[in-house]
Amino acid sequence: MPNAKFKFALAAGALFAVLPMGSAHAASYCGEGKTVTFAGIDWESGAFVTEVMKAILSKGYDCKVDSIPGNSVTLEQATANNDVQIFAEEWIGRSDVWNKAAAAGQVTSVGKTFVGASEGWFVPEYLIKGDAAKGIEAKAPDLKSVEQLSDPKVVALFQDPEEPSKGRFLNCPSGWTCEGVNTAKLQAYKLDQTYVNFRPGTGTALDAAISAAYLQGEPLLFYYWSPTAIMGKYKLVQLSEPAYTEACWKELTSADGKRDAGCAFPAVEVAYGVNSDFAKAAPDIMDILGKATFPLEEVNASLAYMVDEKADAVAAATRFLKTKGDIWGAWVSPEAKTRIEAAIK
Repeated sequence: MPNAKFKFALAAGALFAVLPMGSAHAASYCGEGKTVTFAGIDWESGAFVTEVMKAILSKGYDCKVDSIPGNSVTLEQATANNDVQIFAEEWIGRSDVWNKAAAAGQVTSVGKTFVGASEGWFVPEYLIKGDAAKGIEAKAPDLKSVEQLSDPKVVALFQDPEEPSKGRFLNCPSGWTCEGVNTAKLQAYKLDQTYVNFRPGTGTALDAAISAAYLQGEPLLFYYWSPTAIMGKYKLVQLSEPAYTEACWKELTSADGKRDAGCAFPAVEVAYGVNSDFAKAAPDIMDILGKATFPLEEVNASLAYMVDEKADAVAAATRFLKTKGDIWGAWVSPEAKTRIEAAIK
């Protein structure tokens, strides 16, 4: 990660030196009246983190903030074009659009949004172990790996209701980066002819499909990731895949890549994706983003709160700011912390 994006220009540094501590933010990017536009990420954790960071910048540093909706691919391209300045939950290396923009110097990453995230293909634990309390028998006690999904008996287990001769794989919504990767994996594992590649319309629809199947004790094969409320609420088992290799992953994530072999998702790196010009123009904001790492358990707790209380991301962000000042307070200046606390009372 280049050190340049954490350095203040000499002129800005000189100006900060003569301003009182409480008004230093006036000389920042936001002090010039510019708007910081965030990617309007529509999955739970991304929406939550986005709202927390929008609140921190607006309430703590008098920033004008905004967000624009769209799918991840569109918003990544918007970040490359500087129509969006901050993509708060960028899964580094996952997107062909982002990789190309990074190689061209249009975007960069800063900090770690959270650490310890994971992703893969999952099935409910009761499918393998059963659930005596709910009277559910283990229908696939030996199921452990993606390679076993080609077994006709396993395919039948995940029968698609609209095409009974095939199984169903529950993918991400169209337009999400993970949808393209999972589609490539289905082809690489030679499963695209025996499984329906089902793409729900939204992230909410994806969660609803998982919850409905789980609560009814039905077999389900799906892609998912953490941090999420789903991962915290249900007992799930991740299917093993061939080991990740850089060469394999390059093919899977390239639009024109070969689909000869599949492999596991790489170790997850989640960072704040930012436009490169913005990064140079707003070193003060880069400094905040560089410190703003959310504990994974706190993200999961906030997402569970959203689901259980039917709260939106704004409400969850406000709750986090009100109750977790010991966490986010370390990301901002003492003056900004005071302003934020006063604003959310």
